[in-house]
Amino acid sequence: MTPDDYKKISSTLPKQPGVYRFINPEDTIIYVGKAKNLKNRLSSYFTGIKNQRPKTRTMVKNAQRFEYTIVDTETDALLLESTLIKKFQPRYNVMLKDGKSYSYLCIKNERFPRVFTTRKVIKDGSTYFGPYISKWQLNTILDLIKDLFQIRTCNFNLTEENIQKGKFKVCLEYHIKNCKGPCEGLQSEEEYNEQISQIKNIFRGNFGAVKNHFKAQMQKHAEDLDFEKAQIIKEKLTAFTDYQGKSTVVSTTIKDVDVFSIATDEKMAYVNYLKVVNGAIINTYTLEMTKNLNQDEADLLAYVIPDVREKFNSLAGEVLTAFEVLLTSEEYKNVVPKIGDKKKLVDLSSKNVKYYLMQKKKQEISNQNRQTSAERILTTLQSDLQMDRLPMHIECFDNSNIQGSHPVAACVVFKNAKPSKKDYRHFNIKTVVGPDDFASMEEVVYRRYKRLLDEDQDLPQLVIIDGGKGQLSSSMKSIDKLGLRDKIVVVGIAKQLEEIFFPGDSIPLYINKKSESLKLIQHARNEAHRFAITFHRNKRSQNFTTTELTNIKGIGDKTAQKLLTHFGSVKKIKNALYAEIEAEVGKVAAKKILDYFSQQKEKQE
Repeated sequence: MTPDDYKKISSTLPKQPGVYRFINPEDTIIYVGKAKNLKNRLSSYFTGIKNQRPKTRTMVKNAQRFEYTIVDTETDALLLESTLIKKFQPRYNVMLKDGKSYSYLCIKNERFPRVFTTRKVIKDGSTYFGPYISKWQLNTILDLIKDLFQIRTCNFNLTEENIQKGKFKVCLEYHIKNCKGPCEGLQSEEEYNEQISQIKNIFRGNFGAVKNHFKAQMQKHAEDLDFEKAQIIKEKLTAFTDYQGKSTVVSTTIKDVDVFSIATDEKMAYVNYLKVVNGAIINTYTLEMTKNLNQDEADLLAYVIPDVREKFNSLAGEVLTAFEVLLTSEEYKNVVPKIGDKKKLVDLSSKNVKYYLMQKKKQEISNQNRQTSAERILTTLQSDLQMDRLPMHIECFDNSNIQGSHPVAACVVFKNAKPSKKDYRHFNIKTVVGPDDFASMEEVVYRRYKRLLDEDQDLPQLVIIDGGKGQLSSSMKSIDKLGLRDKIVVVGIAKQLEEIFFPGDSIPLYINKKSESLKLIQHARNEAHRFAITFHRNKRSQNFTTTELTNIKGIGDKTAQKLLTHFGSVKKIKNALYAEIEAEVGKVAAKKILDYFSQQKEKQE
């Protein structure tokens, strides 16, 4: 993402606190950050670039766009940032792995499920509750669950077949009455799963039946005059009742809720979703819809809400919106808050969707401007070259060789005035011996368009040859041989005076040096030159080792690579002492190498 890209949307950015995400072309989040003022923080990435750290510059360069979520305070931004980093693990974030990272309670997806704490969420069908900031408090609740429900702690594979075969024996946990021995079939799966259901009720906030059970236990211990056990249950119950000290981006009084807001324009509708679990925002999402006729915002939300809840596996009993929405499901109800924390949540979601709509509008205008710019340049180029068609598809050729060695050529492709790098091609010259640029150009042009014709691919409207009249004439031999003279416009560009030559015309065309059309031709020419030079260097480097060292009988690639790594070049190997070469590759190989270079020297003399 460039500073110019940022300038086009900077005016729409909010000055509220929030969390932002940089996203690469593969739609992967590569960085998550927090900000007291989103607009000021984001602008810092695109101003004073020279003073930034190399890692920051690389991250911004690799990003295609950014997204953001508005929150109420800096503390909220901090907690939400941490949640998103744990969830997406962006490449450019420092991953927090200390004891302060969030913990979850996991109910494992298995027969006779285990219940334990974890810092890692694995999508294997298991049920997770959290995140929790206080690991101690979570462990207190887990101890309470184990005391009351007698859940197994072993990791045995308790399949029905394994239990029937008697593969397992009860452990100490059974003897001290912390487990009922499902490993030996002493507890039914139905009874065990009922305990799991009660544990889920605890973490979903369905406390009534569980509290009654606790009170009955305390009453029983009191009647038995076992006041010590009664006091233990009371302390555990108090910890359970007060366990809501989890990460609260929103509120300690709000449990599980879904928050939806909507913004629309003439054609599109945008819906923002906040997933709140036990008072913490754990997911934010904005979706886009194409509007149908006679649909108002309430109808659109009624259509979207069930799909989004299913997508995010939401079990919340309340759906908060700014206005009443008719919901068909009886599993959850619509609430339109007027005051309090729930109203603040709806306002927060509404802010996010409105800013999202503003940014989409700005992006559309920017895209239209870019499209207009490309069309303007291509229209100018069409006029300058007197072409019948708009040159939407342009190809440019260049040769590269040094004194005839390793001759190669390159073809670069521009589409809609932009490089299309996936379509670039390079060529090894096959039929030309020696430094003959004209013949080389004739060969690659023929090979390129012969293949496009054979594969029934689209031909370019304009072909640019890097060179003067000689290279252009050679190219036209291939164009004529393929019968493409009337189907493709071919021009040559001479480097010194930037002269544009046409086939059969000795008088060049001079385009204004400041013209956008000439700059496009120069861009294509420079890109072809760069691509050809890079390929030539790679090939020359590859052949450097194979022709000089691997031509020696008994010297393979590994030995050659070892010598080059140590000495740095073939020239230094030639001048090295026998003992130095022997120390690297041994006596036999060293003798072969020195004998080879000695023979080469005698031939030259």
